[in-house]
Amino acid sequence: MPVTPYYERIANEIRDRIRSGDLKAGDKLPSISELCAHYGVSTQVIRSAMLILRAEGLVEGHQGRGVYVRERGD
Repeated sequence: MPVTPYYERIANEIRDRIRSGDLKAGDKLPSISELCAHYGVSTQVIRSAMLILRAEGLVEGHQGRGVYVRERGD
């Protein structure tokens, strides 16, 4: 059975938190360094997870300010 890569696991966890309402539109996600420490992974793993979430339209990054949960377009 294939093992799910860390970046996919992290993206899944954050996605689930957004969909459950634990993270709401406008909420700021922890910094990359905070996420690295929390999950015990490298910055590249966190960046890969953020790329997935950004491509899905769930989060948006603002240079120098952080990554935020986007408004849902349902």
